[in-house]
Amino acid sequence: MKQVVQNYKSGELALLDVPVPGCKPGGVLVRTAYSLISTGTELMKVSEAGMSMLGKARSRPDQVAKVVQSVATNGVPATYRKVMGKLDSYTPLGYSLCGVVEQVGAGVDDVKVGDLVACAGNEHALHAELNWVPKNLYAPVPDGLAPRDAAFGTVGSIAMQGVRQGESRLGEVALVIGLGLIGQLVAQLLTASGVRVVGADPDPARCELAERLGAAACGDPASPAVESAVAELTDGHGVDQVYLAAGGGSTQPVELAARLCRDRGRVVDIGKCRLDLPWNAYYEKELDVRFSRSYGPGRYDPEYELEGRDYPIGYVRWTERRNLACFLDLVARGRVDVGPLISHTAAFDDAVETYRRLEDGELKAVAVLFRYPEQADGAGASAAAPTVAVPAVRRGGRASAPVRSARTPVRLAFVGAGNYASSMLLPHLARRDGVELSTVVTTTALSAANAQRKFGFAGATTDLDAVLGDDSVDAVFVVTRHSSHADLTRKALLAGKAVFVEKPLALTGEELTGVLAAVEESGNDRLQVGFNRRFAPLLRQAEQRFGPRTGPASLRYLVNAGRLDQGSWYLRQDTEGSRFAGEGGHFIDTASRLLGADPVSVYAVAASGNEDLQVVLGYPDGSTATIGYVTTGAAGFPKETLDLVADGKVLQLDDFVRTSVYDGRKRWVSSRLPKARDKGQSAELAAFVRAVRTGGPMPVPLESLVATTAATLAVRASLACGAPVPLAEAR
Repeated sequence: MKQVVQNYKSGELALLDVPVPGCKPGGVLVRTAYSLISTGTELMKVSEAGMSMLGKARSRPDQVAKVVQSVATNGVPATYRKVMGKLDSYTPLGYSLCGVVEQVGAGVDDVKVGDLVACAGNEHALHAELNWVPKNLYAPVPDGLAPRDAAFGTVGSIAMQGVRQGESRLGEVALVIGLGLIGQLVAQLLTASGVRVVGADPDPARCELAERLGAAACGDPASPAVESAVAELTDGHGVDQVYLAAGGGSTQPVELAARLCRDRGRVVDIGKCRLDLPWNAYYEKELDVRFSRSYGPGRYDPEYELEGRDYPIGYVRWTERRNLACFLDLVARGRVDVGPLISHTAAFDDAVETYRRLEDGELKAVAVLFRYPEQADGAGASAAAPTVAVPAVRRGGRASAPVRSARTPVRLAFVGAGNYASSMLLPHLARRDGVELSTVVTTTALSAANAQRKFGFAGATTDLDAVLGDDSVDAVFVVTRHSSHADLTRKALLAGKAVFVEKPLALTGEELTGVLAAVEESGNDRLQVGFNRRFAPLLRQAEQRFGPRTGPASLRYLVNAGRLDQGSWYLRQDTEGSRFAGEGGHFIDTASRLLGADPVSVYAVAASGNEDLQVVLGYPDGSTATIGYVTTGAAGFPKETLDLVADGKVLQLDDFVRTSVYDGRKRWVSSRLPKARDKGQSAELAAFVRAVRTGGPMPVPLESLVATTAATLAVRASLACGAPVPLAEAR
């Protein structure tokens, strides 16, 4: 299928061929009929992409701050790779469309195949021929409403949420500053609710359009016409509400709002307007400044948008989805007229040229629609192959892989191509001799296309079965969200593939048992979990300097994990497990590597009110390892520090930048790595590829992978019972 994309680094716009998205549970696959270009938001994004790197930085200081923090935590090279990976990727455009349901996912019962729906979301209602849309981001289109008009549903919801924030009442007077697409819809919604509207915009054509659609008076904000109209309609008191629907860097809108708003009136910011508020003017009138967050309650809440958890109507009357349905109803009943707002309708195949004309100013428009080709008879959801079918089981067992010719490339497939895979794994593999990147599998079409373009995969798909059934694929990398690791690993093992799965291997004991059952059933034990720290060159050097132990050791490992951004999927503990369940295996595996054994007991204590943990591991020879996992530490402190004490010696690890070994009066210090932190990914991948090529043992014995996973899971059991948990019982 085709999708409109942009490279944020170069500014390039393209109509790209990408795989068809899969139809996941909790949503529907929609074939687009019309999608709407937001001539404000989207063109701003397109314009930013065309800026220099300095211009991009100036336009997004919030992202610059994140980069600075990442440099402090991960070093310059890793941060550079991560930032460049994000910038040099295709990003989607679009967030408002109407289309026909082509496939219905499990758990959806309010629409059926063939129904017309309006869809929202900058990750789901894209300028693409097919989109997967979760339940709370679509609404059925009322009978008789044309698909072209229903494509306005999302921008209509944005305007409606702004009006709701203004709490307008019958008979009031409102000022709408900015009569672009959102401003025009705000003006119509206010008029429909019995509010008299004055509009302000420097474009005479937009002013005339707003008056034709019901506004009482409109004019240039720099002219006396607007002020005169407000004075006449309000007997000189000023308007009850001001809606800022303008963009740009001028302070004129907020100054005009203060001048024309009545005492204790309301100012609602809907667009991306510069808000350098004149303090005296806003203070003297005690103006109530409010923000309108996109489509309404539920926006940016992953449980609402992605998991379909609705808010009770008794507590939240107007959610995203209810706003969407309400706007469609108003348009269907003729209370809002979107037809006159349509300046241009372009064929979807002309999308790139349409954006160019808009950006150059050649095409002046309030609203522009893309019209998609009609679906051919017989075409449909069959193109979106299911991704959850159990692959064919290969019986007969193979305890080890056959030895391969050194000249034969090892063919690798990736399931998942997110930030970690793209910044920490694929760059090493893409430049490694003797490796061929065969196929990348993702649930979203564009991420697969990005990975294929950047790293040279031979193919991209959303069909997992096609990869597992491909005899030419030697190994499968599972780099998806935590909740899917065990199931995907099990399927790949049963399909006879060597498997590299990012941590964690499993989130529950049942999942771990399932993986081991697949190993037993298939005889395929070719498994590696991404515990990369044991392969870090500095740690290996320090181990050699420290030498063998004769007595028990004491190990302290402080992990300054820090806080996660709000909305991070790591916070979804009900589906993705706790943070420690997700990444704690890294630190347990590192401790076990240094102590030369697997743990036999786990005792965990949690701090009150946060995710901070102290985990004490017991080992067969009496050694102990204490892992302090904290989220409340200072951001500038190193992320990982480790001390190992035994036999009168001390080994120190300073965030994979420097190591020291103290032996009596002698001290050995590694050369400091000022610009990089090598946490072992490259060496780990080399060891895995070598094992696949030669048929030799996996880099870490399966027994150790299982023990580390069981120890990680035992943390939760220990927290629940408040006592140490023997690992024999935890497995």
